[in-house]
Amino acid sequence: MKLYIINGPNLNMLGIREVNKYGTDNYDTLCALVREHCAARGVETVFYQSNHEGDLVDKIQEAYFEGADGIVINPGAYTHTSIALLDAVLSVKLLCVEVHISKVEEREDFRQVSYIRQACVATITGKGLLGYIEACDILIGDNQQ
Repeated sequence: MKLYIINGPNLNMLGIREVNKYGTDNYDTLCALVREHCAARGVETVFYQSNHEGDLVDKIQEAYFEGADGIVINPGAYTHTSIALLDAVLSVKLLCVEVHISKVEEREDFRQVSYIRQACVATITGKGLLGYIEACDILIGDNQQ
């Protein structure tokens, strides 16, 4: 089984940006946590982060062509703006879970809109880095049925 873990703008700044919202762990810590969790379950992980919308679309399409079983995605600010990411996930027809480190539902009004959510089997918010673990477990469970 193979999962793609795709992260959008500014996720590379974890541990630096708004630590009151996102914590002090950095992006490498996130990747190591998820990689270790999934490897213990026999699941391969492919990690990707970009600040560029088109690059994220390309990676979603790559997931399909490379035989991924699912996608965990934190689109960052593109959550609230990108129909292109929604269309990409819809086009590849892979199971997808939306993750946000912070509780977006308790933040600014504009963060209440999620375009990508329409293409996802679940959304996890406000659980910090552990939200990624929950997202992976959802996909692992859905793919092992």
